[in-house]
Amino acid sequence: MLDCYSKYPELKRVPVIDVPITGTNMSSCIQFLTKHIDELHGEYVCVSNAHTSVMAHDDPSYWACQAESVMSVPDGKPLSVLGSKSIESMDRVTGPDLMREIFKISNQYGWSHYFYGNEQKNLDALKQSLQKTYPGLNIAGMEPSVFRPLTENEKCELSKRIADSGADFAWIALGAPRQEVLMYELKGGPQPLMIGVGGAFNVLAGVVPEAPIWMQDLSLEWLYRLIQEPKRLFKRYLITNTKFLFYEFTGARRKEGK
Repeated sequence: MLDCYSKYPELKRVPVIDVPITGTNMSSCIQFLTKHIDELHGEYVCVSNAHTSVMAHDDPSYWACQAESVMSVPDGKPLSVLGSKSIESMDRVTGPDLMREIFKISNQYGWSHYFYGNEQKNLDALKQSLQKTYPGLNIAGMEPSVFRPLTENEKCELSKRIADSGADFAWIALGAPRQEVLMYELKGGPQPLMIGVGGAFNVLAGVVPEAPIWMQDLSLEWLYRLIQEPKRLFKRYLITNTKFLFYEFTGARRKEGK
């Protein structure tokens, strides 16, 4: 973690419920990636929110996954609001919007992209949507998840497949915490910069509707998602949101590893 901080002094971190989140915004994030993409092979970016922050607070091994990324950008509005108290310019960098901004300039810079995760039918929908929205976008490869932990040999083979594709970005969509754990385990490999974007594939594919901007601005994106999938998300949001508020207002220290 300290190596990344010293190598890129412009990437300052802000503790949010004791989890180090990068004090950036969309413009600064894109500027950093554009400037350094050629030297970021083997690194990864976490797209962090209240849910991942609570998990990192409670689990030292997952905290390391968040802390040792080259960036853990504030996807969740609560993270950017709290972080802006220390770094005024800090603002949201959501997974879907980060992908959109990168795709907009990819032809200009000659960048190509590898997509790993989700189901084949959703990847097919994503490919069709991207080709329509971003004509000429270089898709170096698409590969669905196997929906189980990978063996060490499978991880090495995945890393090699992504590297051999010649991609500049590897978009990883396994959901938290699986995608962050995988990127952490592949850190330092031959593959390009990995960015964990959770459900962003489905959003850009049009498979899952995106919360209205006004709900995002009011930190109510979680409520929109809860309305869409109440059975799956009710318990998660009830526990996560409660814990996040408790940790923030009490200043509870995170669990330390042994």
